[in-house]
Amino acid sequence: MPRKPRVWYPGATYHVMCRGNHRHNIFRDEEDYQSYLLILAWAKKYYRFLLHSYCLMSNHVHLHLETSDMDISKIMKLINMQYAVSFNKKYNFVGHLFQGRFRDELIKTDNYQLEISRYIHLNPVDAHIVEHPLDYPWSSYSVYMGVETDPLVTTEKILAYFPNSDASLYKKYVETPRQDRRKSTLNDQ
Repeated sequence: MPRKPRVWYPGATYHVMCRGNHRHNIFRDEEDYQSYLLILAWAKKYYRFLLHSYCLMSNHVHLHLETSDMDISKIMKLINMQYAVSFNKKYNFVGHLFQGRFRDELIKTDNYQLEISRYIHLNPVDAHIVEHPLDYPWSSYSVYMGVETDPLVTTEKILAYFPNSDASLYKKYVETPRQDRRKSTLNDQ
């Protein structure tokens, strides 16, 4: 039975997730993380998509990306194939690096744009790897906080949801503890 085609149109925005086969690590050392980011940068130039946020965890990847004139499937096929070839060659492996096809969620609302960005940046905190999202070196959060510059990441769209594109308001949005977020949401209703 053929696979159902993914929804795509120019300007479509996605939360993309790729997991290691059998949940095995897809990044074993710092060089692996850097290799993935280099492949991501190359693919971005080749297919001209926008990367709003990312987080590379040891056994999976989260990307928040917006397409221009290329189907998300072709973009991810290029990235995952190039990285798998590089990884398998480095470690003398054969077979699948990634668990099946990548997963994607089409982002249709402004609220979901913000929520996905927060979710991606909090992933290492939720996994109890770090206490603060800025402490994790393999995410785009440091770019949002102005600690680093990275031409790979486009912060304008997400920061534009806040008055004057204020990164400190984005920081408050991301770092407000979950229980306080619920209280705030309940008070706003």
